[in-house]
Amino acid sequence: MKIRETHRNDYTISTDKEKLDISSIHKFLSNETDWANGIPIETLRASIDNSLNFGLYDKNKQIGFARIISDYATIAYLGDVYILEEYRGKGLSKWLINEIIEHPNLQGLRRWILLTNTAEWLYKKFGFTEIPNPEFYMEKHNPNVYNRIGK
Repeated sequence: MKIRETHRNDYTISTDKEKLDISSIHKFLSNETDWANGIPIETLRASIDNSLNFGLYDKNKQIGFARIISDYATIAYLGDVYILEEYRGKGLSKWLINEIIEHPNLQGLRRWILLTNTAEWLYKKFGFTEIPNPEFYMEKHNPNVYNRIGK
């Protein structure tokens, strides 16, 4: 897949995996989130290797991240979205989500999925809605999986 980059002032959004600061992403996800708390770095690397990744940078510093899991034909899952706290309130999250939604390989999908309890207001601006029939959805969830890895 062709690497895409967009620029706004000193900020860049890139899909180039080689630019990702894995240790920075790991530090944030494993320490600052509920959904990936304690994630082993090997697990994070595997998730990045198997996703379409969007790094957000201030010059060369990683300040945000998101990834897409998709078949590129019918469905995409948006996950691990974050912006470092000191960069919030600058419109960067809207720019990041817009770049993801507009990515050429993600057009014409039947369904986009995400799980959030912190930024519903952001995703609603891009057409995401609450599930109309949650009784149709099922999941197999193991919230303690990272506590058991390597033990």
